[in-house]
Amino acid sequence: MTTQALPAPLRSWAAAALLAAFLGVGFVGAYRYLDNYWVYRGFAPPHDAPFVTAHGIAERFYVASAAVGGRRQPVDVYLPPGYGTHPGRRYPVLYLLHGVPGRPGAFVATVRLGVVQDELVALHRARPMILVMPFGSTGSFTDKEWANGVGRRERWETFLARDVVRAVDARYRTIRSGRGRGIGGLSEGGYGALNIALHHPREFHVVESWSGYERADDIGSVFGHRRALLRRNSPQLTIAAAARKLRAAHTFFWFYTGTDDREAAQNRAFADTLARLRLRHRFFVVRGGHNWAIWRGNAARAYLAASRGLEGA
Repeated sequence: MTTQALPAPLRSWAAAALLAAFLGVGFVGAYRYLDNYWVYRGFAPPHDAPFVTAHGIAERFYVASAAVGGRRQPVDVYLPPGYGTHPGRRYPVLYLLHGVPGRPGAFVATVRLGVVQDELVALHRARPMILVMPFGSTGSFTDKEWANGVGRRERWETFLARDVVRAVDARYRTIRSGRGRGIGGLSEGGYGALNIALHHPREFHVVESWSGYERADDIGSVFGHRRALLRRNSPQLTIAAAARKLRAAHTFFWFYTGTDDREAAQNRAFADTLARLRLRHRFFVVRGGHNWAIWRGNAARAYLAASRGLEGA
């Protein structure tokens, strides 16, 4: 039996079609890989252990804020196990601030704090909290430092401390006092948590910084290279003025850094300052640098610190 060859134009078309299909499959595969890495940073997707029978619920709502020019900012929320079945119960809230580049969903997808809460609550090692994760920027790669910057529509501190807190208290069954609120964050978010807490000393009872820093970065788009604004947004330089109110509120600072983190010296100096000012704190150094492995590896410790320090938790 003989097989007739395809004419040359058809052979060229067939080869081009096969190449396009091959490249298309490769592109889809590469996209899925990169998207998976962006979401989970190389870790497996989070899953509750088999012993967990009550699970938290993730949801999102939006806050329109005049502080940031009327923008509608997404706010991710993780409601604790049992929230829907205990309508008479109120819960403490832990506000979590992302870094840059960053997105609020990383606290649940990458750091796996939702799984951490579900498992600790199931084991009766911690009480439940509402986790609130707002988006504090105009883009994942845009640095705002969670600060009230030089721009009229760049009041990200006010957006969080006023508008997000009010919206959460109005929407959920929260403990509506500073003793029922904690604030924390990773990297830039850790700096932001410290900075906001010092500017609002009665609003947050537990303050956590995961690999954060205590001196404002001289970012022109945020602080305009203004020395007074940089100083006002440097916790190392403002903590003394806020110390009396922080002591009266019994505010607790919980923070850590990596052995190879470039901001480790700032964190050690801040711990020394807290000790000198007789402010309640817990500081420790973990092996490693400035990365997701550290934040994920210490998520349970961070959750427990907030759970034990907040009223009703």
